[in-house]
Amino acid sequence: MLAAVRILPVRPLPLLITLLSLLLGIHWAAAQGAESAAPGREGQVWVADLDGALGPATADFIIRAMADARAAGARAFIIRMDTPGGLDKSMRQLVKEILSADIPVVTFVAPDGARAASAGTYIAYASHIVAMAPATNIGSSTPVSIAPTPRMPEPRGPGPNDAAEDQPGNVPEKPSPTAGDAMTRKVVNDAVAYLQSLGELRERNIEWAEETVRFGANLRASEALEQNVIDLVVPDMSSLLAQIDGWSVTLPERTVSLDVATAEVYVVETDWQHELLEVITDPTIAYGLLIFGIYGLILEFYNPGMVFPSVIGIICLLLGAYGLQMLPINYAGLALIVVGIAMMIIEVFTPTLGILGFAGVAAFVFGSLILMDTQAPGYQVPITVIAAFAATTAGLALFAVGFAVRARRQRVTTGAESMVGGRAEVQHDFDGRGLVWAFGEQWNARCPESVRKGDRVIITAVDGITLIVKPDKQEEP
Repeated sequence: MLAAVRILPVRPLPLLITLLSLLLGIHWAAAQGAESAAPGREGQVWVADLDGALGPATADFIIRAMADARAAGARAFIIRMDTPGGLDKSMRQLVKEILSADIPVVTFVAPDGARAASAGTYIAYASHIVAMAPATNIGSSTPVSIAPTPRMPEPRGPGPNDAAEDQPGNVPEKPSPTAGDAMTRKVVNDAVAYLQSLGELRERNIEWAEETVRFGANLRASEALEQNVIDLVVPDMSSLLAQIDGWSVTLPERTVSLDVATAEVYVVETDWQHELLEVITDPTIAYGLLIFGIYGLILEFYNPGMVFPSVIGIICLLLGAYGLQMLPINYAGLALIVVGIAMMIIEVFTPTLGILGFAGVAAFVFGSLILMDTQAPGYQVPITVIAAFAATTAGLALFAVGFAVRARRQRVTTGAESMVGGRAEVQHDFDGRGLVWAFGEQWNARCPESVRKGDRVIITAVDGITLIVKPDKQEEP
């Protein structure tokens, strides 16, 4: 014998609070584990890898590793770098932490073939010591997303210096960078001053700092050493530690002498927090979370009381919003996505022969294309992903429109209107008014013709609690 099971309603607010509490508890447990493990690493040299584009997840990982190294009493902190660049916001956040760090920070561009491009140059300039492995390069520090657009040279007539430039042995002057608009000049000049200020602080080449920002100049390792951009060229980590042993490093509140020649090297491994942050700050994932969050809320609006769509939708929206706010998004693109989905929803409730639906799909696609306001590597949403979400959203909207049209054509199945056309049975002979049996109960009825007990009649209208009927001719012999 089966017992009846009562399903209790799930309330979204307590569920959200439970999930948030669980996440906070995991974070606290991880922090406690890191603190308890830190004392055992005293006297080591900590190494964190910056491999790939610099984004919020990588910057957060290195900053936390730097703080843990300081708390553990490490002798130095090394950033082993191979990066094509990254986001300006993440770079400046990491540079600030390096400048205020109470532990010697060393940037090592390695292994062979690695590079410290764009944002990597700023991090190297901010570090106390910079080393590069052979066959590596540094530079290309022009802000990519606001780089000046090339222009065609303006035609001009022959000038007084043209003949001199054509003479053998005369070297033409270096071309000036494209002027660009006012905003471009402001941002480039800001980047130049920023990198030069770091070079001045660390006594590095400030002239080359301007060249790498304005012209995207690059240097290989040997050239960087000759031009006082870096401090060392070494083949591996052990050689680096041997050569910087005994160097004096000035920190914000003290000066230390490095004692690292025989120190144990501890490589910091990525943790769950870094992995989670890296996932949700991936532009494709953040974009998908945003769209799935909107889908969840729409489903809850269509079917109030389901709860789970709204809970999942809110969680996805929060995670997607958190990921997007850490990325360089174009808010006009985000607005177009929201407007596009809104248009497709309106099309479902007020069919306009596809006009609003088509406009909604167009707004959704254009908004998705311009959502990421950057040309930095690795921070664009793939066209295939945009096309898949656009087709899915348009398909859902068209399905809903088709379902609504079919529902309008169907016969009414509830209320008084649903009774019209139904059949009833006469309870006794009557002429004008009497009683009939319909829908499992007895009703008052009016009929313009005489009927007899047992006759079948058709309901033609409903007047309050009285049925208007007429004889069913098909029942007559």
